[in-house]
Amino acid sequence: MQEFVVYVLFSPSSGKTYTGMTSDLITRFYFHNYKSTKGFTTRCRPWIVAHVESFHSKKEALIREKELKSGKGRDWIKKFILPIYKN
Repeated sequence: MQEFVVYVLFSPSSGKTYTGMTSDLITRFYFHNYKSTKGFTTRCRPWIVAHVESFHSKKEALIREKELKSGKGRDWIKKFILPIYKN
């Protein structure tokens, strides 16, 4: 069974975060940091993986990704995830 992950990246250089979903975190992370030539993540490199949640279905992962991209989700990331990396 394929597993899906929702992840939050943090850019220490810019202080920005990026939230996404994938079935292959290592390859996706590599593209965010090295291979992609356009898009938001190319402007804030380097990225570190700040948070990962695993799901058994793509549907569950997409629901959680949407939650984390909402106002409440962004607030949760700022309160519980970012303090670890901003010190």
